[in-house]
Amino acid sequence: MAVEEIRIGDVVQTRKQHPCGSSEWTVTRIGADIKIRCSGCGRIVMMDRDTFLKRRKKLISQGPAPEPPAAL
Repeated sequence: MAVEEIRIGDVVQTRKQHPCGSSEWTVTRIGADIKIRCSGCGRIVMMDRDTFLKRRKKLISQGPAPEPPAAL
């Protein structure tokens, strides 16, 4: 099973529309849980990674690449 890369700043389209009418969400936090913000009304939703991957339809735009850790 391949691990899909999720970045902070990704804009994704969900399978179902939010009640405000928008289906675009921006990823604001990643980890065991994913936090996303609705592009239409600004509502913030947190869900586990598996649920997020099931509800995501497609990636609209990818966020910036993470910076490598600084060497000491």
